[in-house]
Order: sequence, then structure tokens, then C-alpha cells
Amino acid sequence: MQVLKFGGTSVANSENIAKVVAILKERSKKHQLITVVSALGGATDTLLQLGLLANAKDDRYKEVLKDIKDRHLRTANELGLDFEAVEYLNEMLSELERIAQGIYLINEFSVKTQDRVLSFGERMSSFMISEVLKKEVPQSQWADSRELIVTDANFSRAQVHSEVTHQNIRTYFKAQTRKVTVLPGFIARSEKGDTTTLGRGGSDFTAALVAAALDAEVLDIWTDVSGMYTANPNVVQQAFPIREISYQEAMELSHF
Repeated sequence: MQVLKFGGTSVANSENIAKVVAILKERSKKHQLITVVSALGGATDTLLQLGLLANAKDDRYKEVLKDIKDRHLRTANELGLDFEAVEYLNEMLSELERIAQGIYLINEFSVKTQDRVLSFGERMSSFMISEVLKKEVPQSQWADSRELIVTDANFSRAQVHSEVTHQNIRTYFKAQTRKVTVLPGFIARSEKGDTTTLGRGGSDFTAALVAAALDAEVLDIWTDVSGMYTANPNVVQQAFPIREISYQEAMELSHF
């Protein structure tokens, strides 16, 4: 079993998604895969903007909502998703619209509601990728991480209940023979069943949880940069990739 995780820039558009699908198709010839994906690049920030504008009773939230709809439906069409898949995507977008309208009407954008809104990014991207993948790897499927990962109710930075989560993951995949399973990163559920999120960078955490629970032979974090740098290369021109680094050094660097 191998676990592969693709971040937002890696699935930012239909062209990049096609590259991800090609990687999964090739790797699935020799291995059973679980792939964890982030929302389309920038989608999480846009969803947060949607909620904040609606909460402020700013009618511009409708323009942001339209941009979200247009982007995801355009991506779905470019990927050649069939009618049923596009209809399901439309259902998710309609649900998002109803939530945004509710936020606007009652001025309620708590961290609980925020988690529910932000979850749509990963839910929609993972669904679209799984639908495209089915054409290339018929023995593939989509699964909802919220059915596997259980957390406390500390919305926006939920803490994982490791024992029950590991058991859920092991039980689910023990019965699976599919070549590839696509999971949305970042999202989980509380013990009461409410949608929670694992904090920014949570998709990496999702992949690590799955890999650890299954004792996977490989956990690959795919990204659009060539490695870990001495500093942010977008800020520091002299930054360069580090050839070797310990886990302790990497953790220290991440804090800065």
C-alpha cells in the first residue's frame, strides 16, 4: 500500500489534474494506492472570503460564490466529467449557496460554520479527480475522510482521536480491493458528526494519518517546488534547496 498526497497547486486546474491522474495511473500498475488531495489552489481562501463577506452582510459574497461555481464547473467540463458527475457537483455547490445565504441572513459565521464552508474545497476537488480517474483506472473510487477520521469539537484546529481513527481506517481498507482510493484531505468529523478541519496544511496530516494506520510502505507528498529551502524562495532570492535534513531540523525550520 502506498499513500500519495497532492497539494492545491498540484490540482489547481484541469491541466495539473490530468498530470496527477497520469501519475496515479502509472503507479497503480504495480501498487495499491490511496491518494489524498487538497482543494483547488486558492479555493480555501476564496471559501473563507465568501463566509466573511456574507457574515458582514456584504452583497459581494454573491460574486465570490459565482466565481467558485464558475471555476469548479469549468474545471469539471474541461476534464470531461459526465452529466451525472456534474449534477452531483452542482448539488454540492447548491448546498454551499444555501449555507452562504444562511450566514448572510443570521450573521453567524462561527468556527463550526467556517469548517463546514471550508470543507467544500476538498470535497469538490477530490470528487472531480476520482471521476476523471475512473476513466483511466476503472478499479478506483472516492471515499469521504469524514467517515474515517474522528476528532474533538475544536473547530478549525481539531485534534484527532487517534485510536478510533486508526481503527476506522484499518477496518475500511481491509475490505477494499480497489486499485486507487481518492480521499479529501483536511476534513474530518467530530464525535457528534459535525464537519471539522485539521488546520492549514491539514491534507498532509490526513495523508500521514492514513499511512501510519495502514503501515504503508511509502508516503509521498507531491508538491510543485523542488524541495525544502533554506528560506521562502518567494521572499529570499538567495534561498536554495537543502540536500539532506533531519526530521528535527525540518520541524524547527517549519516554525520559522
